Amino acid sequence: MATLADIMTKDVFTAAPDTPVSEVADSMVRGRFGSALVMRSSMLVGILTERDVLRAAASGTDLTTSRTGDWMTSDPETVESGTDSEEAAQLMLSKGFRHLPVVDGNECVGIVSLRDVLGVRIGRK
Repeated sequence: MATLADIMTKDVFTAAPDTPVSEVADSMVRGRFGSALVMRSSMLVGILTERDVLRAAASGTDLTTSRTGDWMTSDPETVESGTDSEEAAQLMLSKGFRHLPVVDGNECVGIVSLRDVLGVRIGRK
């Protein structure tokens, strides 16, 4: 079975917590990213997903002034790059999320999606 180091996306999309949600959402659409890792300097502080953007939009708040840090999932669950893809799939399915930051020590080294790990399972990666 593949490890996350084999299948993760290493070039991740990041944003600062004070970036307006509208700006991050625009970049997510243009780059076809399902999530943004929210970083404070080199430290992972959160993740903003498509679902978070929808939640913000549905609230009626002005997304041009609303900060990413107000809508992100703080202190997201992470896994190490040596984690087996099957274990990551089970974690994401049991916890109900589709994007999982990959870290080695304190360094964020990538991200893996549910699509990535399920692709390995059915032989598409």
